[in-house]
Amino acid sequence: MTDETKQLSLNIEQPQTDNGPVVCLGMTFKNDDERREYFRNELRKKLPELKKIEGFPIADDEDIIALSDPPYYTACPNPWINDFIEEWEKEKVTRYGRDSEEEYHSEPFASDVSEGKNDPIYNAHFYHTKVPYKAIMKYILHYTKPGDIIFDGFCGSGMAGVAAQMCQYAEEIIPGIDKQKVGTRNSILSDLSPFATFIAKNNNMIGKFNEIKDVIENIIKEIEIESNHLLETNHNGWERGTKEEEKRKNLQNYNRELKGRINYTVWSDVFICENCAEELVYWKLVFNGPRKPLKKELICHHCGAILNKNKMKRKYEQRYISQTNEILEVAKQVPVLINYSYNGKRFEKYPDDEDFKRISELKDKTYKLSFDIKEIPEGFNTNQPKKSHGLKYNFQFLSDLNLYFFNELYLKINNSGLDGHDKHFIQYLVTASLQRTIKLNRYMPNHDRHVGPLSGTLYISQLTAEIPLITYIKDKWKEIEKTGRLINNSNSNLVTTQSSGKLIQIPDNSIDYIFTDPPFGENLNYSELNFIYESFLGVITNNNEEAIINDFQNKSLYEYQKLMEKCFKQMYRILKPGRWITVEFNNSKSSVWNSIQDALTKSGFIIADVRILDKVKGTTKQMSYMNTAKQDLVISAYKPFTNNILKIKQSDSVESAWLFVEQHLQQLPVFEKEDNKAQIIAERTPRFLYDRMVAFHVQNGLPVPLSSPEFQSGVAKRFPMRDGMVFLENQVAEYDKKRISVKEFTQLSLFVSDENSAIEWIRQQLMNKPQTRQDLHPEFMKQIQHLAKHEELPELDDLLEQNFLRYDGEGQVPNQILTYLRRNYKDLRGLEPTDSSVVEKALHRWYVPDPNKQSDLEKLREKALLREFNDYVKELEGSKKKLRTFRTEAVRAGFKNAYKEKDFETIVKVGDRIPEKVIQEDDKLFMFYENAKIRLGL
Repeated sequence: MTDETKQLSLNIEQPQTDNGPVVCLGMTFKNDDERREYFRNELRKKLPELKKIEGFPIADDEDIIALSDPPYYTACPNPWINDFIEEWEKEKVTRYGRDSEEEYHSEPFASDVSEGKNDPIYNAHFYHTKVPYKAIMKYILHYTKPGDIIFDGFCGSGMAGVAAQMCQYAEEIIPGIDKQKVGTRNSILSDLSPFATFIAKNNNMIGKFNEIKDVIENIIKEIEIESNHLLETNHNGWERGTKEEEKRKNLQNYNRELKGRINYTVWSDVFICENCAEELVYWKLVFNGPRKPLKKELICHHCGAILNKNKMKRKYEQRYISQTNEILEVAKQVPVLINYSYNGKRFEKYPDDEDFKRISELKDKTYKLSFDIKEIPEGFNTNQPKKSHGLKYNFQFLSDLNLYFFNELYLKINNSGLDGHDKHFIQYLVTASLQRTIKLNRYMPNHDRHVGPLSGTLYISQLTAEIPLITYIKDKWKEIEKTGRLINNSNSNLVTTQSSGKLIQIPDNSIDYIFTDPPFGENLNYSELNFIYESFLGVITNNNEEAIINDFQNKSLYEYQKLMEKCFKQMYRILKPGRWITVEFNNSKSSVWNSIQDALTKSGFIIADVRILDKVKGTTKQMSYMNTAKQDLVISAYKPFTNNILKIKQSDSVESAWLFVEQHLQQLPVFEKEDNKAQIIAERTPRFLYDRMVAFHVQNGLPVPLSSPEFQSGVAKRFPMRDGMVFLENQVAEYDKKRISVKEFTQLSLFVSDENSAIEWIRQQLMNKPQTRQDLHPEFMKQIQHLAKHEELPELDDLLEQNFLRYDGEGQVPNQILTYLRRNYKDLRGLEPTDSSVVEKALHRWYVPDPNKQSDLEKLREKALLREFNDYVKELEGSKKKLRTFRTEAVRAGFKNAYKEKDFETIVKVGDRIPEKVIQEDDKLFMFYENAKIRLGL
């Protein structure tokens, strides 16, 4: 050990800590160390009871204690949550002067949301999915006041907690923010994954990193000094970007004394030629030069045979694993390219003899690992590296070089003299650096660089880029130092590791706002993807309660929905009445979206707004009848007041519909505009209101009180309407005032996928321009190209006849057509509605009927739909065949009528004959079908 290394070791063993007194849950401690020790002992006593809570992780007790920082963060269910809630509620009065019984009202948040991903805190540590905290801040500031309590039940990397803390700097981040909104909110973050909660805890205390800054830098420097020879290579390469002939010259003339610093080494898998059985280095087969496409034709460089890439077999070799004292068959990999720096410039080279010697020595190096060895479990993702490369243990994800560096880091962390809490910061730094330094880091020859892991997988590619771990950590530390204003308010942030399906530590009606980004079906297998990192932390996810679609866990869409419903019911229970939940959801499949929506409504939440998040433009657009697959959705839902629910349940069946509508309208935005254009609010349209009313009654076990025609007629008589939207009396004046301030009106963007969306598309076209069938037909044919395969769509003529009105020259020209003509034809302005010129121009134009006439059309249409549904029922009697093509609107109408008549058998019988995918992807069919099965005890 050099003198410089000895001095660094001394510095590491003498960390500088803050020894001031601290107050926690009404108790005063000499310093944080004493506080931590006290609560760790308390946690140790509580563990037997905590193990009974769903989601308790897989770990030894002492590993859980070591990873925890109680009472603020526990690597298991946190038993102090209720204690903090009581303190925070008292603070609302003592610190903020707020009455705990104050009235609350908020409309759903409807403004554009910028992503803001280029932020040091956001980028400090990777996670599979993240919502930028600056985006979450806007929701928190809209729905809450300083001192309020925020909950995130699927917290991931803890960005909701960061957002809650950063609200104290809202004036600097969000220009024009109301000053009364500025101030810290308290947050409770929960996740099933110990890796997620570990990151969340550290992201929310990132300001504490500065307290051990010297220790971190000295550990990095000490390892660099001791391992310098592992980071160097002979400077005999070519400068990046030079031509091939120049490369050869450079290789012939170099000074062996000159050393470059390795940036990364490219490793290639080795295959076996199916023709001559010789070894084939994949790099030589596909490499066609920097930034050039890979070779399309793979030719054996031994026998010249043309190879089939999909049939090539990897070369495996026996390797002695000293750490486990066994011989394993692992995929053979060889180094093929080294990227290094010299004198401020980047160079590349093929490995020389000294490089091979250095690599060989590392391969044969034997030493005891300073962390637990864990066997890789079976799983959809975990089987990828097991089957392709023969990996068996967690440490095999690291190359020989990076396993050495990783082990050295753990040794020095354990011998640093740091408290376990401070060790967490270095573990955070190490795990933040692993994603790019394990074997998942891919090299792409056509891009001439490494591109990181394939998202959402544990895939090891044929070409991997080995970045020295100690080099990457050094760079990562520099990034973390740039976090700017550092947050470290432990008292306002709690983290718990458990399932959100059993939040027994949180009382009823105690949370002011929920923002959450739940798992979305089968897109990501979090417990499998987190295994590598959790195995190094010593605490593993208990995935029994993981809400996921995964064959290895025997979880289908049904199990996923039930688990999500279980979690949402807990969130409903803990949220205060009248308060809001925001669900940010990446929707890969319509069936999964319907499961989330159904789980929310079954839990008691009422959805008030669904928006599509445009990540490219950083905006949200209101969702209407459209195909929502592969969209990011922002769902706003509220918990209705208990008194309102009781009123609805206790009223007569018809009045219950209007009580619901009145309550729901109070929660909706009154006016929206974008680019100085008024926007339609989908939730205020009669169709949406009817759907929400029906869903509420069905999910609460109440009879559906009104048919669609009755609703259409009643809503127009009971409530004022503007631009096809429904309002309360006390909302109309505000809408009219704001509507006058804008000249144009923008309809919702639509994606025609079924009859319902086709009708809505026609309605929008006619609202903008009453027109003839001939005018409408060409564009209509373009729009219906994306119909679902099963959809039997009526002809345009039938859709027009059943849902709209046509002016045939009798009487005066309808006002809607007249307004359009006067606005667009100067020669018609000032003429009477009965003038022959006006009548001639208006003749045969279709238009949207007023609400009273709409209800008459709706009656005729519903009768036709029910006739068609009854034909389906008769067709299926005595037959086992399935309905392959049908009119979805007819089935919806039939299900709704059967539910009203309590004929649940018919719903299930027809539902069983419809393709399962159709039921799963249609929210209305799914709701009636699932509830009918429940009523029948199926």
